[in-house]
Amino acid sequence: MTVMSGSEYFFCEYCGAYAFPSPSQDGVVTLGETGDVGCPVCSTELMTASVTEVRVLHCPECRGVLAGQDAFSTMVKLLRARASGEPEPVRPVNQEASQREITCPYCGRAMDTHPYYGPGNAVVDNCPRCAVIWLDHGELADIRDAPGRDRGRAQSEDYSLIDLILEQ
Repeated sequence: MTVMSGSEYFFCEYCGAYAFPSPSQDGVVTLGETGDVGCPVCSTELMTASVTEVRVLHCPECRGVLAGQDAFSTMVKLLRARASGEPEPVRPVNQEASQREITCPYCGRAMDTHPYYGPGNAVVDNCPRCAVIWLDHGELADIRDAPGRDRGRAQSEDYSLIDLILEQ
């Protein structure tokens, strides 16, 4: 099976079939290609994945996501715009998570650990030097499902990456 360029599905050249993997709770679709980047939490080799058709790296072991900061911004806008159902109640920030220290898989320096200042009360880790952000499993879902006016607005219109680009 080959990952179709710029998409979240596979094509089998042998039989001509397409495969559409289901996204995880966080909206992550694992595409299976590995790279030479280790997970900042568990050191497992990260795999290429997609969230709302935005390429990220994903840990198959601890299920965290490593994304460029621009990619993260795009993912959050699209995830929140496409969210459906009732928002989750706001929970307090996990103080234990803000005490940890993890290392950037690119430069090897300590990442900054802090509350995400958007919706969702998640604690994120970022490396300002490498412009990447690490999200533990469940944090994308927390951000997507937090209350706010931007949530669910794509339900009444066809909201896509093109719409997002035009807004900027």
